[in-house]
Amino acid sequence: MITNLVTLPARSEGGSFHVVVESPRGSQVKIKFDPQLRAFKFSRPLPAGLRYPYDWGFVPSTVGPDGDPLDAMVFCDLPTFPGVIIECRALGVIRFKQNRKGKAGRERNDRLIAVPRKMPRFDLFHKPTDLPLRWRKELEEFFLAAVRFEHKDAEILGWGSAAEGERMIDRCIPGSRPCMDERDK
Repeated sequence: MITNLVTLPARSEGGSFHVVVESPRGSQVKIKFDPQLRAFKFSRPLPAGLRYPYDWGFVPSTVGPDGDPLDAMVFCDLPTFPGVIIECRALGVIRFKQNRKGKAGRERNDRLIAVPRKMPRFDLFHKPTDLPLRWRKELEEFFLAAVRFEHKDAEILGWGSAAEGERMIDRCIPGSRPCMDERDK
């Protein structure tokens, strides 16, 4: 039987957090882990010509404001595969707002940007401003383009720090404080 990847621990012993890869870098489709099936499922294609710039997945044992596990993009120049678990640290947060799934109103659905712990060539990246402005803008445009035809009316609200990302993970673990507090809005 396949492990339910959603229930793996969010954090490792060293204080890092885990990211379960769903859609690897270069993928032209969104793949989602289905906890009932305990398998990866085709979710939808990305718009024509669009590919994931980095591995995309979730932090297990978390629940974001949208009811799904906390989204995470792993900033790395190598693709992995669906189901790979990467030990990470936070680089920052892209604050993201969109229409609610099947409901009236808007909701936050921030994107955690993470760096693998075991990638020494990325050791110099600790906060969003360590990335060139062009890279940050390209990430923002990717997230907007990826949902352009999904009727989500998405907007970028700016970037948050690595510390904000770490707080967000801790607050999205069930039984802790709400996933977002006033400092992060």
